[in-house]
Amino acid sequence: MSPGGRFCEDVAETHITFADSDAATSIADLRTSPFRKVLPGLNGNAGMPSNNNVHDLLECPVCMNLMCPPIHQCPNGHTLCSSCKTRVQNCCPTCRNELGNIRCLALEKVAESLDLPCRYQIYGCPDIFPYYSKLKHEKVCKYRPYNCPYAGAECSVTGDIQFLMMHLKNDHKVDMHDGSTFNHRYVKSNPQEVENATWMLTIFNCFGRQFCLHFEAFHIGTSPVYMAFLRFMGDDDEAKQFTYSLEVGGGGRKLTWQGIPRSIRDSHRKVRDSQDGLIIQRQLALFFSGGNRQELKLKVAGRIWREH
Repeated sequence: MSPGGRFCEDVAETHITFADSDAATSIADLRTSPFRKVLPGLNGNAGMPSNNNVHDLLECPVCMNLMCPPIHQCPNGHTLCSSCKTRVQNCCPTCRNELGNIRCLALEKVAESLDLPCRYQIYGCPDIFPYYSKLKHEKVCKYRPYNCPYAGAECSVTGDIQFLMMHLKNDHKVDMHDGSTFNHRYVKSNPQEVENATWMLTIFNCFGRQFCLHFEAFHIGTSPVYMAFLRFMGDDDEAKQFTYSLEVGGGGRKLTWQGIPRSIRDSHRKVRDSQDGLIIQRQLALFFSGGNRQELKLKVAGRIWREH
């Protein structure tokens, strides 16, 4: 093959949005970092920082994020990240020649020389990492923001616990209560309609922490069920310090559940689909409701306590 490679079909030069923020480092992190190491010889002057800045070398021309190995280049030396290589169908977005499988080892070495603060520094993370270690750390950083635990809408709001509490109260109008024990009533006029959108969320404040009580109607296979479960507004290691119990009954019968609340790091759907909570079959729920069984009237009692 000639050095320029086979000329391939034109591809759109529009920038592609890179959705997975965990897989890429923010350009702003590198531009503003006071911990960036000086790389000799990048601008012809040993010991002097490049006029173009190192971030220009590591910026993918397609997604505009910082690149991590493997960094690819075309025969003409144009680079891009591995994720975008598949998106552009193996054609260089700069010169449109075939990319092939050429690694830019020199640029990967440049990246190894950088130290950067965690992107969640603004939330309190004090750590500084080598360029490649930073990406791995940020996926599990305890200071990373939480997703909104509101399950009734695809809410994209993120933040710390204090911010999310205000958001839930002001924007979602979620009921909030103090105390470690509760009795909640759930009423549904037509219990024959069981849909994934039928749910409720209540927040409880106790032991100086916050807990989300979810109640939802959905299907397990073809069987309609109701489910109640608790999520902890914090990380998993903290959630394991607590235990909760739920109880529902009527007509001389009682159903109980005891478990550890799940962290809101686990999505509402993940917890629900794992069936990690109190599950009530519809016919049993109607039995608990009493009367003519034409209306759902469930009283769910619960308690939260701290393990010592």
